Amino acid sequence: MTQESLHTIKLNDARPDRQIYFLSDFHLGAPDYKSSLIREKKILRFLDFIEDKVAELFILGDMFDFWYEYKKVVPKNYVRLLGKLASMADQGIPIHFFVGNHDMWMKDYFEKELGIRVYFQQQSFSANDKRFYIAHGDGLGPGDKGYKFLKKVFRSPLCNWLFGKLHPDVGIGLANYFSRKSRAKTGSADGLWMGAESEWLVLHSKEVLTQEHFDYFIYGHRHYPILESLEKDSQYINLGDWITHFTYGSFDGVQMKLQKWEQ
Repeated sequence: MTQESLHTIKLNDARPDRQIYFLSDFHLGAPDYKSSLIREKKILRFLDFIEDKVAELFILGDMFDFWYEYKKVVPKNYVRLLGKLASMADQGIPIHFFVGNHDMWMKDYFEKELGIRVYFQQQSFSANDKRFYIAHGDGLGPGDKGYKFLKKVFRSPLCNWLFGKLHPDVGIGLANYFSRKSRAKTGSADGLWMGAESEWLVLHSKEVLTQEHFDYFIYGHRHYPILESLEKDSQYINLGDWITHFTYGSFDGVQMKLQKWEQ
């Protein structure tokens, strides 16, 4: 399979006191309101901590356990986090959001109301003469044909339009039900490392490297925090999650680190 070359977006260069930060997989709303609110407040403490030292902020999807934008309605809750992100964007901090498999039905709310740039597929970036390949990660790599088919169906304009015809109480309630069922079925599978020889995202990264060099491949989705060396001086980074691990990535202009937030 030939990897399509991506247009590279230039970021602000990073330095030790002004770093690029990467987060993923908050799954706010799950498993219940009380637990979600505790996590949301922990995320806010982290954002407060980095606010005066961030060059660019990346959130790599699944911020919510479910998200859908009706024409005049968005899901309630999460106002603390959304307000904080809007405030950071208003200060001129560039924020990039990659749509995940749990919040795939984004439209223009984040861009118009919050000033956050939204991406629906993998994207190439550069900073400090380093190249970054960034994606949520779902549907990339070999295998998982069943999910890849469902992803095309769910993201189709027809499916999106049909869901929008449901009353929000019905649509969001139904989606939350199936999200809980899916989590019960998969359990902790997303948090298990299968080894570099078997991980689909590692295999995908290696395939990309046969055609184009990237210094860092950064993903969410898998919920397992790991920094793995690849050939050709590249590194694979999965950011983990903010359910169990509370981990994040940071780039200081020279080195990419994977760290844990303890506060």
